[in-house]
Amino acid sequence: MNNTIRLNPEVYGLLQEGTVIVAHPLALTEERKLDERRQRALTRYYISAGAGGIAVGVHTTQFEIRKYDMFEPVLRIAAEEVERAGLKRPFIKIAGIVGPVEQAIKEAEIAIKYGYNLGLISMGGLNNLDEDKLIERTEEIARIIPIFGFYLQPSAGGRKLSYKFWRKFVDIPEVMAIKIAPFNRYQTIDVVRSVCESERRNEIALYTGNDDNIIIDLLTKYRFNVRGKIVEKRIVGGLLGHWAVWTKKAVELLEEIKEVRDMEYIPSSLLTRSIEVTDCNSAFFDASNDFYGCIAGINEVLRRQGILEGRWCLNPKEDLSPGQIEEIDRVYRAYPYLNDDDFVKAHLEEWLSD
Repeated sequence: MNNTIRLNPEVYGLLQEGTVIVAHPLALTEERKLDERRQRALTRYYISAGAGGIAVGVHTTQFEIRKYDMFEPVLRIAAEEVERAGLKRPFIKIAGIVGPVEQAIKEAEIAIKYGYNLGLISMGGLNNLDEDKLIERTEEIARIIPIFGFYLQPSAGGRKLSYKFWRKFVDIPEVMAIKIAPFNRYQTIDVVRSVCESERRNEIALYTGNDDNIIIDLLTKYRFNVRGKIVEKRIVGGLLGHWAVWTKKAVELLEEIKEVRDMEYIPSSLLTRSIEVTDCNSAFFDASNDFYGCIAGINEVLRRQGILEGRWCLNPKEDLSPGQIEEIDRVYRAYPYLNDDDFVKAHLEEWLSD
């Protein structure tokens, strides 16, 4: 498979099989400086919880890290911790890549410098580029690093992209996977159908980023008639900000889904849990306020667990919305079996050690 030669075969195999990939948060001090000790603890947590990969420099890491010269340090720290772990299993390192072509290429080069496997390329903030220009930008980045596509929802800085765009996008040989995160079923179908209609359909892994629909995305088999032939495709894993918290339970959840998703009848308990997970996400991501407090919400949960010292964001104005902390309290009480607080408590001291 020539198109995957730039990816370690074990990493590529895990990507195709489907795994838990965590959108990595940012640890800050009260002075809003990088808290390296807790930044390392976060990566250690995700590795210990059994995650199959991390995405660093993405929305959950706060796009503003680029303004404060933190992009390279956070990529370096995460890569060092993965190396230090000495894992005997594959682990996927993904770097978030944003901005115009010149900036994106520089970020891709930094990612390669620290051994990252793929670049998760955001189309956000590029409204001056039409879809053809976005394709050209992707092709330029692909000369540096294999591509993990990203359909970012508009409320988080993304834009609506056409089926025609995705159909061109998936034919770029270096595209290895796509994170589908428009928080929209119609637009999700656009991406899956575009992959199914491509000759590269078996080379591209699909990951959910739809934090409002995680379990259903992972249970669903998509089926399309492509030129008289029935083609089926699954979303095999998730690359999610939601999985930056309660990660141990997310790993267990994906394994449970893998065991049952080919059954003729899906256990109704999983459908119920789908609503419970979405309810938690609504609180963490501040859905009632158009996701304004989404990063602060994730950080608040990590603060409660003791991994982060506070929920601070780089932007001092970015914090929980009114009523959000009460919503987080509510879902903690309602669904105690979804958290991994006991696991974190048992390992926190070692994660925070030098």
